This record gives sequence, structure tokens and C-alpha cells, in this order.
Amino acid sequence: MNRVALEAKRMPLLRADGGSYTDNLIGTLLAIFGNVLISISLSIQKYSHVKLAGTKDLRAFYRTKSWWSGFVLLCLGEGANFVSYAFAPLALVATLNAVSILTSSILGLIFLREKLKPRDFAKRYGLSFLGYFLTLGGTYLFVAFGPNSHEKLKAENIVAHLIGWPVLLYMLLEIITFCLLLYFYKQRHANYLIVILMLAALLSSATVITVKAVSGMLVLTIEGAMQLDYPIFSIMFVSMVASVIFQAKFLSQACKVYDPSQIAGLNYILSTVFAVVAGAVYYVEFKNEDVLHISMFLLGSAFSFLGVFIITKNRKRIKTFEPYVTMDMVTGIPTIHDEGLFVQPEINGAFSYGALVNNDGVAPAALAVNRKRPPADSMSTEPSSGPPDLKED
Repeated sequence: MNRVALEAKRMPLLRADGGSYTDNLIGTLLAIFGNVLISISLSIQKYSHVKLAGTKDLRAFYRTKSWWSGFVLLCLGEGANFVSYAFAPLALVATLNAVSILTSSILGLIFLREKLKPRDFAKRYGLSFLGYFLTLGGTYLFVAFGPNSHEKLKAENIVAHLIGWPVLLYMLLEIITFCLLLYFYKQRHANYLIVILMLAALLSSATVITVKAVSGMLVLTIEGAMQLDYPIFSIMFVSMVASVIFQAKFLSQACKVYDPSQIAGLNYILSTVFAVVAGAVYYVEFKNEDVLHISMFLLGSAFSFLGVFIITKNRKRIKTFEPYVTMDMVTGIPTIHDEGLFVQPEINGAFSYGALVNNDGVAPAALAVNRKRPPADSMSTEPSSGPPDLKED
């Protein structure tokens, strides 16, 4: 009985210093709301780009209301995500990024312009629906069984975590791994997708640690406890900006070489794994959790990873336009298609620049190497004194 009374007395103290279930609920709802807004904003901006496809003015979309509407929604979504780190555990907020991928895929499916029969639709998008159910089920599991409490991120608490030996060991291992991957990427030209995304994921773990610290101190400052005059706030803020910039740089380099659908799924899995580990080591978010809750959280994360992988794997790849040359069979005049208004033909990869394309839509015929001279009666009747003069360059 005395033990129960002691626990009851300790609960208000724990909640005052470590956050309440209400805080976790607020953070979770903010993260879901922010990810949904980000997906909607990106879809709106993509619509504005598609609508102006083929225009020579690369900044034309800046003058459209749709692009600016998407930009405003994007800022609101990122702001909601940023604030959510101050209320909910890092492991939970980082894993909820699956909501963004799920919403983007559903929006793309709703606004498809293709008219397919139900059987063809189910055959083509059956895997996508399987990915939706796995992602939704995984989201429910890691929200229900994820960490329930986290500490208020005062400047003193952040410094205490930073100088602890588990964090120092974790940071040392991260730095060594990052330097090794960067060496192979820069010096050995190992431009593999896994290498680039591992570099981005290592930076992502630093990003979420600093974002949570900055967001937590800002929220405490707004509530009345000034935290901005501590040196640790400036250190975390500078580290956050630097890690975000370099992470975006590596992701941009990956997008230049690999398909975005491959990048989205693998980047989510790697960044989430490193974020969960960072939350467990740096903020000790799983310290008071039992084995059942940790196991169910990991199971939900695995379902979410598998669902996101299926969704992105089954997504229809967008084929980028490349200028190409065709030659009309009747007039023999070469035509250069460079404005993106036509779709480049593909005949099992056999199409080559300068190939002849007939008017019936059949496969392009290759240019003949040895062409026979036309009959004498089809040629001009005037005598020729010899072969035509060839001008030398």
C-alpha cells in the first residue's frame, strides 16, 4: 500500500519534469497533421509544374496561385512537424514520417487520369493497397506502444545528456562511419545509392537530435522559462542548420543519379532507424519501457518499413524527357524535339538518334549501310561528266 502511495506521489513530479500523456498526444497529432499538409502541398506544387510543362520560362510557376498555396501549406506542415518534437518522443515523431509517403501515394492514386477496368486496376495497384494496410497497421502499433514520456528539454538537461559517455560513444561511432563512407564516396567514387543515403541518414540523426533540442527550448521559452541565452541553444541551432543543408545536398546528388521512388523508401527506412537509435541513446526514451512495448513498437516500425517499401517500389516511375531527333520518311527533313511537348518513343531500348520513324507507328528502321544505286532510267537523262565535286573543309 505504501508503495502505491509513493508511486502516486511521484507521478505528478514525473509528469511535470518529463511531460504528460497529453503532451505526447499533442505531439503525435501535430506530426500527423504536419506530414499530411506536406504531402498536400507537394501535390499542389507538382500540379503547378505539370500544368506549365513545356514552357521556356523556368520561373513561370512562381507567378501561379497554386504554387504559392502549396508553399504556404509546406511551411505550415514543416512548422507543425518542428513543434511536435518538443512534445512527443523523437522515436515516435521520426517514425510518423511514413504518413507523408502514405498520403502522397493516396493523393496520386485519387488524381490518376487513367481509366482502367476494375480487374486491371486491382492487378496494377494491388501491391499499393497492401502497402497502405501495412503502413496504417504499423503506424497504429508504434503510436500505441511507443515511448509514453519524455523529459522537458531544459538547457541543463541537454548539456547533461551531451557529456554522458553513451552519447559521446555514439557520436564517435557516427563520426567514424561518416568519414569512412565519405572517403569511399569522394575518393573511390562509390556512387552507390546505399552509400549516399547512409551519409544522409547519419546527418539526419544529428538533425533530429538538434531539432528536438531547439524546438524544446523554444517552447519552454514561450511558456516563460527563458532558454535562448544559454550557449547550448546557439550550438544546437547552428548544428541543426548545417546538418539540414548537407543532408539536402546528399539527397539532391542521389536524385540526379537514381529514381526518386527508390530514394524515398530507402531514405525513410535508414533515416528512421538512425533517428530511433539517436532518441534511445541521446534522450533515453526507452528507459522506462518494458519488453512488450519495445517489441510491439519494433514490430510496428517493421510493418511501416515494409509498407513504405512496397508503396515506393510499386510507384510508376516518371520518365524524364530527353531531346531526340527523328526524320520524316516522306520529306526526309530531320526534326529536333527539344521542348518537351512530345513523348520520346521507346522500342525496347533499340531506338537510336537519327533512326527513321515511319508514319504508321511501326518500329523504327535503321539506316542502311550499303545502299544500291537507283536504276539508270530513274535518273536524269543529262550526261554526267563525273562524280560531283566534293568540297574539302
